[in-house]
Amino acid sequence: MIRCVRLWTGKDNNSYFEEGVIDLNLKNDRGDSLSTKFLAQTAAFQETPSGGQYDWHNDPVRQLVITLTGTLEFVTRNNEHFIINPGDILLAEDSTGSGHTWKLIDANPWRRAYIVLAPDAPVSFKANS
Repeated sequence: MIRCVRLWTGKDNNSYFEEGVIDLNLKNDRGDSLSTKFLAQTAAFQETPSGGQYDWHNDPVRQLVITLTGTLEFVTRNNEHFIINPGDILLAEDSTGSGHTWKLIDANPWRRAYIVLAPDAPVSFKANS
């Protein structure tokens, strides 16, 4: 399983998160575990230098953010904190509301891939129990 944190806007307009995984419930002929496929509109890469941070904001679109390097701390307006490590995926769905902040907490740059999802594209996110 691949660790994934889902970040979304609740009915009270605050951002919330839940930890889970990308469900790898399929197998290929080599025995690899696979997720279901999902439709994406675009993909792009971005790098923020070590020490970077971003004040209160929302995600511009529903997207997957795949962290390649860097460790980040995210904070919601409710003062809830979560950490994203290299190899983790953020399912960013808080495009409205009070938003979140993030800051790099290790000495590495934040290198990541953004995959903008097609409207209503299902993602095989499975919340931890």
